[in-house]
Amino acid sequence: MRDAISRFPVPALDEMPDDIRSRVEAVQAKSGFIPNVFLVLAARPDEFRAFFAYHDALMEKDSGLSKAEREMIVVATSAMNSCHYCVIAHGAILRIRAKNPLLADQIAINYLKADLDGRQRQMLDFAVRVSQDSASVEQVHIDQLLEAGFSLDDVWDIGAVAAFFALSNRMANFTAMRPNDEFYGLGR
Repeated sequence: MRDAISRFPVPALDEMPDDIRSRVEAVQAKSGFIPNVFLVLAARPDEFRAFFAYHDALMEKDSGLSKAEREMIVVATSAMNSCHYCVIAHGAILRIRAKNPLLADQIAINYLKADLDGRQRQMLDFAVRVSQDSASVEQVHIDQLLEAGFSLDDVWDIGAVAAFFALSNRMANFTAMRPNDEFYGLGR
Protein backbone atom coordinates (compact mmCIF):
# COMPACT_ATOMS: atom_id res chain seq x y z
CA MET A 1 0.00 0.00 0.00
CA ARG A 2 1.27 3.43 -0.83
CA ASP A 3 -0.24 5.16 2.21
CA ALA A 4 0.63 4.43 5.84
CA ILE A 5 -1.70 1.93 7.49
CA SER A 6 -1.31 3.51 10.94
CA ARG A 7 0.12 6.58 12.59
CA PHE A 8 2.16 4.19 14.75
CA PRO A 9 5.09 1.99 13.68
CA VAL A 10 4.13 -1.41 12.27
CA PRO A 11 6.50 -4.35 12.73
CA ALA A 12 7.70 -6.46 9.82
CA LEU A 13 6.61 -10.10 9.81
CA ASP A 14 10.10 -11.30 10.70
CA GLU A 15 10.10 -9.01 13.76
CA MET A 16 6.93 -10.53 15.24
CA PRO A 17 6.92 -13.21 17.95
CA ASP A 18 6.51 -16.69 16.46
CA ASP A 19 2.91 -17.21 17.65
CA ILE A 20 1.77 -13.87 16.24
CA ARG A 21 3.63 -14.30 12.95
CA SER A 22 2.08 -17.77 12.62
CA ARG A 23 -1.42 -16.37 13.15
CA VAL A 24 -0.83 -13.53 10.68
CA GLU A 25 0.51 -15.94 8.05
CA ALA A 26 -2.50 -18.24 8.56
CA VAL A 27 -4.87 -15.31 7.96
CA GLN A 28 -2.87 -14.34 4.88
CA ALA A 29 -3.05 -17.89 3.51
CA LYS A 30 -6.81 -17.99 4.01
CA SER A 31 -7.71 -14.52 2.73
CA GLY A 32 -4.89 -13.82 0.28
CA PHE A 33 -3.79 -10.68 2.14
CA ILE A 34 -3.01 -9.54 5.67
CA PRO A 35 -5.75 -7.36 7.16
CA ASN A 36 -4.08 -4.25 8.50
CA VAL A 37 -5.55 -4.72 11.98
CA PHE A 38 -3.20 -7.69 12.46
CA LEU A 39 -0.17 -5.66 11.45
CA VAL A 40 -1.05 -2.61 13.53
CA LEU A 41 -1.84 -4.55 16.70
CA ALA A 42 1.24 -6.78 16.31
CA ALA A 43 3.32 -3.85 17.54
CA ARG A 44 1.99 -4.67 21.03
CA PRO A 45 2.21 -8.49 21.31
CA ASP A 46 0.48 -8.96 24.69
CA GLU A 47 -2.38 -6.70 23.64
CA PHE A 48 -2.58 -8.45 20.24
CA ARG A 49 -3.00 -11.81 21.99
CA ALA A 50 -5.65 -10.50 24.40
CA PHE A 51 -7.56 -8.67 21.68
CA PHE A 52 -7.75 -11.64 19.34
CA ALA A 53 -8.51 -14.10 22.14
CA TYR A 54 -11.60 -12.08 23.05
CA HIS A 55 -12.44 -11.45 19.40
CA ASP A 56 -12.38 -15.17 18.67
CA ALA A 57 -14.37 -16.01 21.81
CA LEU A 58 -17.14 -13.70 20.61
CA MET A 59 -17.05 -14.07 16.86
CA GLU A 60 -16.06 -17.68 16.21
CA LYS A 61 -18.04 -19.64 18.82
CA ASP A 62 -21.26 -21.55 18.37
CA SER A 63 -24.01 -19.18 19.36
CA GLY A 64 -27.70 -18.48 19.02
CA LEU A 65 -26.59 -15.61 16.80
CA SER A 66 -25.44 -16.46 13.31
CA LYS A 67 -22.05 -15.25 12.16
CA ALA A 68 -23.87 -12.89 9.80
CA GLU A 69 -25.90 -11.43 12.69
CA ARG A 70 -22.72 -10.85 14.68
CA GLU A 71 -21.23 -9.04 11.68
CA MET A 72 -24.41 -6.94 11.40
CA ILE A 73 -23.77 -5.80 14.96
CA VAL A 74 -20.16 -4.94 14.16
CA VAL A 75 -21.04 -2.98 11.04
CA ALA A 76 -23.98 -1.06 12.54
CA THR A 77 -22.12 -0.06 15.71
CA SER A 78 -18.91 0.73 13.81
CA ALA A 79 -20.86 3.06 11.54
CA MET A 80 -22.26 4.82 14.61
CA ASN A 81 -18.71 5.15 15.95
CA SER A 82 -17.41 6.54 12.63
CA CYS A 83 -14.89 3.72 12.37
CA HIS A 84 -13.85 3.66 8.74
CA TYR A 85 -11.64 0.57 9.13
CA CYS A 86 -14.28 -1.60 10.81
CA VAL A 87 -17.14 -0.54 8.54
CA ILE A 88 -15.08 -1.41 5.46
CA ALA A 89 -13.49 -4.62 6.78
CA HIS A 90 -16.54 -6.03 8.53
CA GLY A 91 -18.85 -4.77 5.80
CA ALA A 92 -16.90 -7.05 3.46
CA ILE A 93 -17.22 -9.96 5.88
CA LEU A 94 -20.95 -9.26 6.25
CA ARG A 95 -21.43 -9.25 2.47
CA ILE A 96 -19.88 -12.71 2.38
CA ARG A 97 -21.61 -14.17 5.46
CA ALA A 98 -25.07 -12.75 4.74
CA LYS A 99 -24.75 -13.41 0.99
CA ASN A 100 -26.51 -10.07 0.59
CA PRO A 101 -24.31 -7.17 -0.54
CA LEU A 102 -27.24 -4.75 -0.59
CA LEU A 103 -28.16 -5.40 3.05
CA ALA A 104 -24.53 -5.15 4.14
CA ASP A 105 -24.15 -1.80 2.39
CA GLN A 106 -27.44 -0.53 3.84
CA ILE A 107 -26.30 -1.40 7.37
CA ALA A 108 -22.92 0.23 6.74
CA ILE A 109 -24.63 3.49 5.73
CA ASN A 110 -27.58 3.60 8.14
CA TYR A 111 -29.01 0.48 9.74
CA LEU A 112 -32.25 2.37 10.49
CA LYS A 113 -32.95 2.45 6.73
CA ALA A 114 -31.82 -1.12 6.03
CA ASP A 115 -34.15 -3.91 4.91
CA LEU A 116 -34.14 -5.69 8.28
CA ASP A 117 -36.78 -7.90 9.80
CA GLY A 118 -38.19 -6.96 13.21
CA ARG A 119 -35.89 -9.30 15.12
CA GLN A 120 -32.77 -7.93 13.41
CA ARG A 121 -33.92 -4.35 14.02
CA GLN A 122 -34.35 -5.02 17.74
CA MET A 123 -30.94 -6.71 17.87
CA LEU A 124 -29.24 -3.72 16.23
CA ASP A 125 -31.17 -1.16 18.28
CA PHE A 126 -29.91 -2.86 21.44
CA ALA A 127 -26.36 -3.19 20.11
CA VAL A 128 -26.27 0.50 19.21
CA ARG A 129 -27.61 1.39 22.66
CA VAL A 130 -24.79 -0.62 24.26
CA SER A 131 -22.24 0.95 21.92
CA GLN A 132 -23.44 4.54 22.30
CA ASP A 133 -25.04 4.78 25.74
CA SER A 134 -24.58 1.59 27.75
CA ALA A 135 -25.63 3.32 30.98
CA SER A 136 -29.15 3.65 29.55
CA VAL A 137 -29.66 -0.12 29.21
CA GLU A 138 -32.64 -1.15 31.32
CA GLN A 139 -34.29 -4.50 31.98
CA VAL A 140 -37.06 -3.51 29.56
CA HIS A 141 -34.52 -3.56 26.70
CA ILE A 142 -33.43 -7.06 27.60
CA ASP A 143 -37.05 -8.17 27.99
CA GLN A 144 -37.81 -6.87 24.48
CA LEU A 145 -35.04 -9.04 23.06
CA LEU A 146 -36.27 -12.07 25.00
CA GLU A 147 -39.78 -11.48 23.64
CA ALA A 148 -38.32 -11.28 20.12
CA GLY A 149 -36.95 -14.82 20.54
CA PHE A 150 -33.40 -14.19 21.70
CA SER A 151 -32.10 -16.22 24.63
CA LEU A 152 -30.40 -14.61 27.60
CA ASP A 153 -27.08 -15.90 26.21
CA ASP A 154 -27.91 -14.23 22.89
CA VAL A 155 -28.58 -10.93 24.67
CA TRP A 156 -25.19 -11.21 26.38
CA ASP A 157 -23.57 -11.92 23.01
CA ILE A 158 -25.24 -8.93 21.37
CA GLY A 159 -24.04 -6.66 24.15
CA ALA A 160 -20.56 -8.17 24.30
CA VAL A 161 -19.99 -7.89 20.54
CA ALA A 162 -21.17 -4.27 20.61
CA ALA A 163 -18.95 -3.44 23.60
CA PHE A 164 -15.88 -5.21 22.21
CA PHE A 165 -16.17 -3.47 18.87
CA ALA A 166 -16.63 -0.11 20.60
CA LEU A 167 -13.11 -0.75 21.90
CA SER A 168 -11.94 -1.92 18.49
CA ASN A 169 -13.45 1.17 16.83
CA ARG A 170 -11.63 3.46 19.19
CA MET A 171 -8.34 1.63 18.63
CA ALA A 172 -8.76 1.82 14.86
CA ASN A 173 -9.70 5.49 15.00
CA PHE A 174 -6.89 6.73 17.22
CA THR A 175 -4.28 4.71 15.32
CA ALA A 176 -5.67 5.99 11.99
CA MET A 177 -5.88 2.37 10.84
CA ARG A 178 -6.37 2.24 7.08
CA PRO A 179 -8.61 -0.44 5.57
CA ASN A 180 -6.95 -2.74 3.06
CA ASP A 181 -7.92 -1.99 -0.52
CA GLU A 182 -8.86 -5.67 -0.92
CA PHE A 183 -11.84 -5.31 1.43
CA TYR A 184 -13.71 -2.98 -0.91
CA GLY A 185 -14.34 -5.64 -3.55
CA LEU A 186 -14.99 -8.69 -1.36
CA GLY A 187 -18.43 -10.23 -1.55
CA ARG A 188 -19.68 -8.06 -4.39
